[in-house]
Amino acid sequence: MENLVLYRKYRPKRFSEIVGQEHIVQTLTNAVSMGLVSHAYLFSGPRGSGKTTIARILAKAINCEDRKSKQSEPCNKCSSCIETNQGRAIDLIEIDAASNRGIDEIRSLRDSIRFAPTRLKYKVFVIDECHQLTKEAANALLKILEEPPSHAIFILATTEIHKMIATIISRCQRFDFRKLSLSEIVGKLEMISATEKKKIEKSALELIALNSGGAMRDAESLLNEILIFSGPACNASQAKCSDAGGDKANSKPIQVEDVKQLLGIVDTNLIGKFVDCIVQKKTGEAINFLNQTIEKGYDPTEFIKSLINYLRQGLILKINPDLQNPMNTGLTKEEIEKLQTQVANLSETEISKLLNLFMDAENKMKYASIPQLPIELAIVEALSNN
Repeated sequence: MENLVLYRKYRPKRFSEIVGQEHIVQTLTNAVSMGLVSHAYLFSGPRGSGKTTIARILAKAINCEDRKSKQSEPCNKCSSCIETNQGRAIDLIEIDAASNRGIDEIRSLRDSIRFAPTRLKYKVFVIDECHQLTKEAANALLKILEEPPSHAIFILATTEIHKMIATIISRCQRFDFRKLSLSEIVGKLEMISATEKKKIEKSALELIALNSGGAMRDAESLLNEILIFSGPACNASQAKCSDAGGDKANSKPIQVEDVKQLLGIVDTNLIGKFVDCIVQKKTGEAINFLNQTIEKGYDPTEFIKSLINYLRQGLILKINPDLQNPMNTGLTKEEIEKLQTQVANLSETEISKLLNLFMDAENKMKYASIPQLPIELAIVEALSNN
């Protein structure tokens, strides 16, 4: 079997396998089952939210040879579905507008659209990152969308809908994809881990989800790294797996500390100790603690990212304690209790000031010859007039 990365291996092949985006899935399945498929769709939303995946499933469903009337799911068994799953369907044309953005490419598309599908009912064109088309190319595409032949269906995908010209948007059925929730991502990661026969703590999966930015593809890529880090899987019923290191690698679950180490995430306890210095207004100790932490090998960029996230959670906790959720914060119950104690000694204005100073420092670090210098200056400014 071909060795695929997880986000390709577990890419949904049916509408029912899609995680999240319920409003989009319901509308598209209704359109397929009722025979009311539009000639043009526009999928907009953040990366890794399922735009291309749903586009392929839609193309597969409308061309499925064995799909029954009033049904919406592709069978994944007919020759059309198999060809689409394997990426060799002649009548599914995927175009990357980032590298094919000129007028000549759209003219070529206009010429090819005149011909009927080779063997299927519809010829489907999926244009990814379509906001990167040049002005001339976008206008040429607009002309095609105005009067397309009945056998052609367009699915445009973009991460920057504001860059699309309004006339193209008006000629498409628009669907706005959202970032996935932490619970949705964790649920999918749990399923993958179980299928791969890997033991991993739920808190570790939650940390992966927190660092995915709401993108399932990013979460699956991170999980891929973690599972490789943990070593080969071992079936408990097997008497021998020591040759691959299976017993040792799988004797205990992958823990949060393993994820932090691999992803370079700064330990929350370190951030808590640093904030203690800030709360106690100990400028020298705060700067010394920062430099000692960096000397241990921690990335200053990751340090300040973790610090900003920690202070943000503190501000939320200060404003309304009921908004805190351990799964949404990535903090344990003990860490939340410590944070509560710290913010009790700070006002909302003071926390806001700290956030602004450290966010400015994060931006300045990109150009600083001494990476931690902007953080040091932020510490001095934060505690200078107190």
